[in-house]
Amino acid sequence: MFEQLGLIGCGLMGGSFALALKRAKLVKRVVGYSKSPSTTERARQLGVIDVVAPSALLAVSGSDIVLLAVPVAASEATFRAIRHGISNDTLVMDVGSTKGDVIEAARNGLQSQFANFVPAHPIAGKEVSGIEHAEASLYTGRKVVLTPVKATLRSNVQRASQVWSGIGANVVTMTHEEHDSAFAAVSHLPHLLAFAYVNALIAQPQGDRFLSLAGPGFRDFSRIAASDPVMWRDVLLANREQVLLQSQAFRKALLDLEALMGAADAQALEQSIAAARKARAAWTPNSSSDASAQQDS
Repeated sequence: MFEQLGLIGCGLMGGSFALALKRAKLVKRVVGYSKSPSTTERARQLGVIDVVAPSALLAVSGSDIVLLAVPVAASEATFRAIRHGISNDTLVMDVGSTKGDVIEAARNGLQSQFANFVPAHPIAGKEVSGIEHAEASLYTGRKVVLTPVKATLRSNVQRASQVWSGIGANVVTMTHEEHDSAFAAVSHLPHLLAFAYVNALIAQPQGDRFLSLAGPGFRDFSRIAASDPVMWRDVLLANREQVLLQSQAFRKALLDLEALMGAADAQALEQSIAAARKARAAWTPNSSSDASAQQDS
């Protein structure tokens, strides 16, 4: 059991982690900080945190486990702000959707305490944001990807794995390069496409009319376009090299389909659709499927 969780970012992801630790009896006290004092106070009123900290540093001071649930673009500044409050025994983790940039931010911000940091990405979330939507079961049965580097203390990797497993998550470990490449393909690009699709639709003169006729297909395809703009701006920019590579692959596949349509090649078009259908049918949905539509702080 941990004595104190220092929670930086009292939103859906961080709040759910705090509630999960409490439910599993893995922490005695939660001290929370958010940029918005009203958010932190609301978290206290809801019982997500026990104590409101006036700064990130004070939330971390005395904590033996720390979770950063902030936008990835704010990572380095946050690491710098808390560095002097981290002891040699403190386990530090994040919940960012990109890992290479966060690791570099931690290296620069934590400096001598960098070995305490275990990068983590829980594949969980909702389309709605805010502390009011935090729930202890958010991570139950979900995958959590850890991406430690050579400098990371092995003991902290083990502790991180035990923490996430202790709240019901399934832990996977990989390099940050593997992580960012994989999630560009299965999460970041789909979001980019959903944003582009909805923008293209509403930009048309009859966009509103088209929307009024939309049904389940539009609902399912466009669901993740309802995600938090600030978060996804940061994610797409942070992992832009890998996302752009995936976008190029998608462009080629789309152009191939357009060419088949233009040539009225029914047989080849059907074969292409059938190949996609077969691949999609073979995929077994599990708890790691893209629930990361909303990872807020």
